[in-house]
Amino acid sequence: MSSESRPLPVALVQAAPLPATAPPRDFAADVEAVAARLPRAALVAYPELHLCGVTGSRAERDARLRAAAEPLTGPRVRLLAELAGDLGIWLLPGTVCERDEGGRLYNTALAFSPEGTLAASYRKVFPWRPYEPYDPGEEFVVFDAPGVGRLGFSICYDAWFPETARHLAWLGAEVIVNPVQTTTRDRPQEIVLARASAIANQVFVLSVNAAGPVGTGHSLVVDPEGHVRAETPGPDPAVLTDVLDLGAVTRTRRSGTAGLNRMWEQFTDADAPLELPLYQGRIDPRRWRPATPDPPR
Repeated sequence: MSSESRPLPVALVQAAPLPATAPPRDFAADVEAVAARLPRAALVAYPELHLCGVTGSRAERDARLRAAAEPLTGPRVRLLAELAGDLGIWLLPGTVCERDEGGRLYNTALAFSPEGTLAASYRKVFPWRPYEPYDPGEEFVVFDAPGVGRLGFSICYDAWFPETARHLAWLGAEVIVNPVQTTTRDRPQEIVLARASAIANQVFVLSVNAAGPVGTGHSLVVDPEGHVRAETPGPDPAVLTDVLDLGAVTRTRRSGTAGLNRMWEQFTDADAPLELPLYQGRIDPRRWRPATPDPPR
């Protein structure tokens, strides 16, 4: 991918989740208002489970999440696709409760293209057990924004597992979008992890958390060298904006983090494979290269 400037204006909407029973027009009205206020925003992203807010005891919440679940062929996905197409934006509505054909429940992130199509769906690989009722996903997911670059999904607790960001970067992701619904006191640690993931993989990280009173907020944008470009100061509702230059990923990997570290150039084809007993696998130096997205058109 070219190191030339590849701007991506983004808007991260830090908001409390909508009730799972809310009519679709409530979310559509909010997205339309954001798009009207920020007409140059090419990508609008929301927190985890933004469309599936539930209350009650744990058993009641689980039951209401299951009741809110739909397949990806259901009416919710069709309406979201139409909304993205009508506004001509990349719409990342956070995550939704997905029910597959076998009745399994997933926490699934969605990306809709400006053409009004479902461009990507990602099932959370690392649900926060034992508190979340979801089945784990089985693969990491990236998607291309033509003319800009490649993005990947990491949902909330996924960020605590470095394998997630490493695989997304290896698949060619230049931006990791991390929708979060953190209600607990560990948000400061998640901020460290967002910066660490960006540094270790030389990618942008967009971590958008739910607002109070449900979430603890503090959403942020991190650049490929781990610098925080923008952040919200606390849990209040806010829209965090920035213009990413995805060419910075290529430049950072070429010049090195702080002008020094080029982790993706660590191995040569002559190096012996490094065995990884934990995974019953290995790092093969000949495969230690990020995938390259298609060049801009």
